[in-house]
Parts: sequence; C-alpha cells; structure tokens
Amino acid sequence: MSVRARVLIDCDDEKGLVYKISKLFFDKNLNIESNQEFVDSQTNRFFMRTVVTGEFDPSLLQKELIAVLSNNANIKVIMPQKKKIVIMATKESHALGDILIRHQDDELDAEIIAVVANHDTLQQLVRRFDIPFFHVSAEGISREEHEEIVINLLKGFEFDYIVLAKYMRILTSNFVSNFMGKIINIHHSFLPAFIGANPYKQAFERGVKIIGATAHFVTNDLDEGPIISQDVIPVNHRFDWMDMQRAGRDVEKIVLSRALNLVLSDRIFVNGNKTIVF
Repeated sequence: MSVRARVLIDCDDEKGLVYKISKLFFDKNLNIESNQEFVDSQTNRFFMRTVVTGEFDPSLLQKELIAVLSNNANIKVIMPQKKKIVIMATKESHALGDILIRHQDDELDAEIIAVVANHDTLQQLVRRFDIPFFHVSAEGISREEHEEIVINLLKGFEFDYIVLAKYMRILTSNFVSNFMGKIINIHHSFLPAFIGANPYKQAFERGVKIIGATAHFVTNDLDEGPIISQDVIPVNHRFDWMDMQRAGRDVEKIVLSRALNLVLSDRIFVNGNKTIVF
C-alpha cells in the first residue's frame, strides 16, 4: 500500500549528500513529490525536507538513511497527521480566538487538546468551541508554585506543542526546560525598545512608522528564541495609540497563524538560535 511521508534531514555537510539520499529513494522505488535543501556555511550543516510516496516502512527508511549518512545526523520520517497542541492564554482574546476559528474551519492542521489560562476571562469563549478550558489562578501563590501546578496539568496531556496566545506571564527556566523546543510565543515587535504594560502607547508617543509581530520558539532567553515568522505594517500620523494597538493585534494573529502552519507541517529546522524555514 502506498504511503506518504515527510523526510527531515539535518547533518554535517559533505559532497554527494543529495546523490546518496536520492539514490536510496530511487532504489526503494519512492517518488519525490517535493524537495528543499539548504547549507549553512557558518555551521557546515545540511538541511533537507523531502516529501516521498511509495510502499515503504517509515521506521526502516529512517534506519537506512542513518546508515548512508554521517554519525552526526538527525533524521525524521514523519507520516502526515494532525499534531496536538495546548494553548495558554491570559485575558486578550484576539490570538486565541483566531486559532479557535481556524481550528473550527479546519484551516489549522492540529487538534487542540485544551486551553490553559491564569484568568477565567476567556472561559466562555473557549467553551463555545467545545474545547476543555482550565483556569489555574496565580493569585496568592508564588510564580514557582503556580508553574508547578501548570506543569503537572500539562504533563497529563499528550501534545506536540504549547502555543502561548498572549499568555502574559514570564516563564521560568524550570518551566521552559520541561518543554524545551515545544513552546511557541507571539508578541509585538517593539522589543526591546518599548517594554511594559502599554508598548503601543509608548510607540505612539515616539512616533514610530511601522508596527509588527514576531513568533518564535521559547528558550531561557526571554523573547530571544529562534524566530519562526515576522511581519510589519506601516502606520502614520492618523493613527492614535489605540488604532496602532488594533492594527498590531491583527498582525499578531496573522504571524502566529503563519508560524503554526509552518511548524505543524514540519517546515522548521532549528539551527542554534536561528531557524531554517522551508
């Protein structure tokens, strides 16, 4: 029976890699539907994403690829299927609401397992979509105690990624280490120039002419993890800070959606603090 798989390869660069990989596919009578490659000359790393179809065992194909490549190779043979995500939120509804609508319209290639929030503000919104909502209040307890409750809750789920849909709490290194490489965040692109509770008002007072958003993987370096997607739009003197905020939220929704689509379709390779986006 013919199957379809995404083959993700990350290894030390050397001559003949594409030939070796393509020959293996040919010898196994596999058809290459799409293929993208990139070599990072600074790290001497080779990246390749290939979609193949044919009659094969994915686990056996992975072993055979390992055998023909260098020892320092990361290889994944992934059968396309919906990944599972958990969304974390606070009070702002725009990013969460956009994801929920895309999920309902089957535009998001994922299954939303649950929404976890430190306020109950968005509970009714989430329940309209028949998705479990968990309110974990941070009132009266330390950051570490609150995170421990959330970590224990999350470990009760099976999921591939955590999406921070405007989750307005700084994550500790302990939290991040529990889910390294699995947390995706969205925020405005004014950092580090304008920080605090109202960056749009600060930007308005400074007279900025573009606003934007950044989606990235979360690391222990606050808001400095590998960037997945970014975008900007122009603003002018006719915008007050509330107009800028509304426009900024629209950009955040689009950038987060774009980033999720890339991650869910296995188009992202992390290379140090950068990403390779196919």
